[in-house]
Amino acid sequence: MKKSAYKKELLQLQIELVKAQKQIIDQDHKLLVILEGRDAAGKDSTIKRVVQHLSPRETRVVALGKPSDREQSTWYFQRYAAHLPAAGEFVLFNRSWYNRAGVERVMGFCSDDEYREFMDTVVEFESMLVRSGIHLVKFYLDIDKHVQEQRLAERRSDPLKQWKRSPIDDRAQALWDEYSSARNTMLTRTDHPAAPWTIVRANNKRKARLELIKHLLLELPYPDRRGALLKPDSDVLFHFAATLIDSERIAT
Repeated sequence: MKKSAYKKELLQLQIELVKAQKQIIDQDHKLLVILEGRDAAGKDSTIKRVVQHLSPRETRVVALGKPSDREQSTWYFQRYAAHLPAAGEFVLFNRSWYNRAGVERVMGFCSDDEYREFMDTVVEFESMLVRSGIHLVKFYLDIDKHVQEQRLAERRSDPLKQWKRSPIDDRAQALWDEYSSARNTMLTRTDHPAAPWTIVRANNKRKARLELIKHLLLELPYPDRRGALLKPDSDVLFHFAATLIDSERIAT
């Protein structure tokens, strides 16, 4: 889509986000949004557009690094629980506890027992969060292999993106099939009524950002909603179902 049309639509959606956040603050709601996806899927840039005009006091972006020795000795969810939203807060996790089902699983950073324990307990953990009053929304940004290859190459050549580079990036293409398998298992086993997965086809970054924001706004009750702005594009964003794994709607 043309940049001018994208910027115009993005601004209107950001105005809606500000209205929705005012309702979150006024009603003491607790919103937690998780963004997962392959390396170079566009998580950073999407989050940047979501929070651009929101209140910095009530908005937090959480992107945890490698756990410390102490954190490795604690309950796996413990370091994430410390960042959960309080009343009136909007928290976005740029990657989350699902690291264990993705990067850690593929790269061998966790044991088989640790992986199984996570997969056996994560649905219960999320259900507890929802019962406690947290509104949990989970997005998976999905891209094709050739798109990832192009974006990783751009990252390597862009002097302003050197902070994004890591040894994990360098193996992303070689381990594509392993990541696909881990993703499929993760989505299938952790999609549940209290916190379903929403897939965002992110080959086109601009469309992906707009559709993700639309879906998020449709999840939030707030007054003076401009419904005409929020008509979804089901080719870009859709709810996960196990039957989609063998279709062309999820990258293989």
